[in-house]
Amino acid sequence: MISVPAGEVTLSDRRTRRRWPVEVAAYELAACPVTQERYAQVTGERPSTATGDRLPVEGVSWLDAVRFCNALSLREGLTPAYLLGSDEDAEWDESADGFRLPTEAEWEYACRAGTDAARYGPLDEIAWHGGNGSGRIHEVGGKQPNAWGLHDMLGNVWEWCWDLYDPEVYGTYRVLRGGGWFDEHWSCRASVRRRSHPTFRIDDVGFRVARTPAR
Repeated sequence: MISVPAGEVTLSDRRTRRRWPVEVAAYELAACPVTQERYAQVTGERPSTATGDRLPVEGVSWLDAVRFCNALSLREGLTPAYLLGSDEDAEWDESADGFRLPTEAEWEYACRAGTDAARYGPLDEIAWHGGNGSGRIHEVGGKQPNAWGLHDMLGNVWEWCWDLYDPEVYGTYRVLRGGGWFDEHWSCRASVRRRSHPTFRIDDVGFRVARTPAR
């Protein structure tokens, strides 16, 4: 887990042409997406299409990711962050010290790592994408990290975030960030937002965990 300092980030949405600033409190974020090996250790399951311990787990829904966070919290003796409700939702206990999904503001703030650039380095050096990925997923940590030591923030797999994408238009759909191994270069930028239903399982979508340190 990487300690991320407090700060501010400005989010944007191309569809609505809206921009909005968000204050971000200090938190911790995993240096890499959750691997298939780690997911299997915690859940006993291997849902991914591709196979490899060091590959990011994919083919996991938003709800799968939330359940993993709770299971990992219990395994580590921490208070679970989520109370599971309906088949498409969960309630976040923000006072809990357990593992959770990052908010999209936390995700973008960590991706940028103190810069205003669309990417934290030359794309081929920092990300697996449609132009260099040979049409497949790759092991985590194989590309250069950003200035804060975070790998694969762009490319390899899209990552689930906590937030609803646009509830008035898309209901329970949740935010995805980061771009994936099959995406064109323009999708692999810090500001790009994608959405998916919280029960959908897709072969280029994974996640990484965050945590709010006990205060």
